[in-house]
Amino acid sequence: MKYLLPIIVFALAGCSPTSDTPPASSAAPAPPKRLAGTGLDAPPDTARVELDTAYGPIVLELDGKDAPQTTANFLHYVDTGKLDDGSFYRVIRAGKAGFAQFNSGSRTYPPIPHEPTTQTHLSHTDGVISTARYGVGTASNEFTIMVGDMSYLDAGRHATPDNLGYAAFGHVVSGMEVVKKILHAPLSQAKPAPGDGPDETLAQPVVIVRARRLP
Repeated sequence: MKYLLPIIVFALAGCSPTSDTPPASSAAPAPPKRLAGTGLDAPPDTARVELDTAYGPIVLELDGKDAPQTTANFLHYVDTGKLDDGSFYRVIRAGKAGFAQFNSGSRTYPPIPHEPTTQTHLSHTDGVISTARYGVGTASNEFTIMVGDMSYLDAGRHATPDNLGYAAFGHVVSGMEVVKKILHAPLSQAKPAPGDGPDETLAQPVVIVRARRLP
């Protein structure tokens, strides 16, 4: 028996693959699932995005499970680089609360369906990111980050004529000090037109140097 192992090893060493050897798989990966109504890629249940701004980084966690359309839209802007060189340009101050608004400049994609907070069960509380809009179904490249309790922007709180509020879709996990710094940055000194409220435009927009999806 002591000679059996060397003989087997020799036999195996002299073998070559036969035609019965299965070929390596060449199947193409499955295409990403699409969301009905927008054609955007379905987002993961959660995704993290870093906004590298001139004031410092802001890290967001997006809720793709409860707000898939709005999350997918935001990730589309991030993944295609359209938020790079965008900016925070407007703030609303309500005592110690308020929000800072940013966009991708003139680089836009088609608008998306509205996801009201009555559907997503999210709320405009401290650190929440939302999508600005005019009428229902017009949201595209304008986004806001809350400072303090801004839940009056939820659906059913009369913040919009249609009573459907704005679409919250995630929250800040780090960098709220940056958001607060933007909220309290100097405003433009331009005189408002007759009948207009005080100017809400920042004197110097805060540039988003880069937006990227985190692993």
